[in-house]
Amino acid sequence: MGSVVYDEYAKDRTGYFFGLSGPQLIVTVATGIPAVWALSRQQWGLLLGFLAAWALAATLVLVPIAGRTAIGWLAATLRHTAGGVAGWTRFRARATTGQAGELDEADLPGVLAAITVHDGPPQGIEQRRVAIIQHNATRTWAVTAAITHPGLATADAAERASQGAGLTALLNACARTELVNELLFTVRSVPDDGAERDQWMNRHQQPHAPDLARQVNQGLAALLTRAAVRTEAFVTIVVPEGRLAREAREYGRGVDGRARALAMVMDEVEDHLRAGLRIREVEWLTSPELAAAVRTGFAPGDRASIVDALTAHAANPNVNPDVPWAMAGPSGADLAIRHYSHDAWNSISATIKLPARGAVIGALAPVLAPTEPEERRCLLVAFPILAQSTADKQTASAEWAADMGEELRAKAGVKTRAKDRIALARTRSLDTRLATGNALIRPYAVATVTAPKTQRIAEYGRRLDSAIRHAGFSPLRLDLAQDAAFAATATPLGASLLRTES
Repeated sequence: MGSVVYDEYAKDRTGYFFGLSGPQLIVTVATGIPAVWALSRQQWGLLLGFLAAWALAATLVLVPIAGRTAIGWLAATLRHTAGGVAGWTRFRARATTGQAGELDEADLPGVLAAITVHDGPPQGIEQRRVAIIQHNATRTWAVTAAITHPGLATADAAERASQGAGLTALLNACARTELVNELLFTVRSVPDDGAERDQWMNRHQQPHAPDLARQVNQGLAALLTRAAVRTEAFVTIVVPEGRLAREAREYGRGVDGRARALAMVMDEVEDHLRAGLRIREVEWLTSPELAAAVRTGFAPGDRASIVDALTAHAANPNVNPDVPWAMAGPSGADLAIRHYSHDAWNSISATIKLPARGAVIGALAPVLAPTEPEERRCLLVAFPILAQSTADKQTASAEWAADMGEELRAKAGVKTRAKDRIALARTRSLDTRLATGNALIRPYAVATVTAPKTQRIAEYGRRLDSAIRHAGFSPLRLDLAQDAAFAATATPLGASLLRTES
C-alpha cells in the first residue's frame, strides 16, 4: 500500500473568460475599444498606436511576474516606499530609549503592534492561566499550545493515512463549532544550542571523575550539539471577535467570558490532536511561556540564557526567569524589499505553492532541515476555514464561472487542455463534498529561514528555495511583505497572511 496522495484542491477563484477575472476582463475590453474605433474609421496609424497601447495595458494587467502582475508590483512598491518615507518600515523598541512603560504591555513590530495579551481564568488541576491573544487591528482572538509529535519518519503508509484522516476530522470539527475561522500549525527547527545538555552535565558531573572520561564527555557534547537539531511545534486557534462575542454572552462577557468560551473550543481541539494526529503532549501556553516563545522567535540565540534562568529559578525562587512583554520583541527591526532584519538576524520567507500532481503527508520535511550552524527554519501551515454560507456561495460562483468559461471556450473554438479539464472537475466536485458535511478550507504554507547578520542571507534564501523544490513544491518569495511573513511563521501569535486590518 502506497502513501495517499492528496490532490483534491482547486483554485480559490476561477476566471469567467479564458481564466480572466472580472476586473481583468473589463480592463482588457475597455483598453481595446479605441483600437476597434480606429479600425472602423480605417485610420491605420491610430490603429497601430492603439494596438500597441492595448498590448501594453494587457501585459501590465494580465501577465503575472513572481506571483503578481506589473500593476500589483507597482502598487506594492508605492506602499513600501511610502511606508519607508513615513518611518513605518522601521521599528525601534521603546525599551531601547528608556521608555518601556508597563512591562506587561507588548511592544512588537509590524502586524503584531496592535496585539494585547491577557491572562485567562485559572484552568485545570494546576490552575494555569492560559494566555489569550487579542488582535485589535484584525478583531480576532487566539490561543496557542506547544505540542509534541513523534514525527512521521518511521510511520508507514497506513499510519500516515490515519493521521491525514485525523487532520480532516479536526478541521471539520473546528468548522462545526462555528467559532474557529483559522487553525495554524507552526514548526521551528534550529541546530541545538546544547543548553539542556550543559545543565544536565553540570548537575551530574562528578568532581573526582577521571580526566579521560571528562574529555570524552566534553568531546561527545560538542559533537552531538553540532549534529543535533531541536524542533518546536505550536498550534494556534483563531476566532473572530464577532463570533466569540455572541458565544461569550453565556459566560459573563468581557475577557473572562471570551476566555471561557475559548476553553470549550480548546478542549475539543485538544481531543482531536491527541486522538487523530497522535500528538503526545498539548500544553496551552501561559503569558510568560508565550513571551519566551516570541522572544526566541525574534532572537534564536537568546534561548540558552532563558534555559539558564529557568534552571536557576528552580534552585533559587528569587531569580526571575520570565521575559517581560515589553522586551519580548526585537530591539530594532527593518523591512527591506527581499528580507527582514531583526536584532542581529536576517530572515527570508517564501510561500509554498501546491503541486498540480498532489502531495503526501510529511512531504515538507526537507524544508525544515537546517544546512548550517545557527541557521533556523520555520514553517507555517495555515488552514483558514470558511463559514458554511460563504463556502456555499463561493462554490456556486466557482462552478458557474467554470461552466461559463468552458462554454465560451467551446464557442470560440478553443480546445480545453488537460490541465483545465482537471481544474474544472475539481471545482465541480467541491459542491458534493460540501453537501456531505466537509468544510471548505483555503490552506497555504509559508517557510522562513533565519541566519545571523554576519552571513549572507541571500545565500540562505536560495538554499530555502532549493529545499522547497527538493520537497516537490514551488517557492514564491514574499518580497515587500517579508515582515508579515516572518511574524506569521516565527511567532506563534496567530498572525495571518489572509486577514487584514478592519
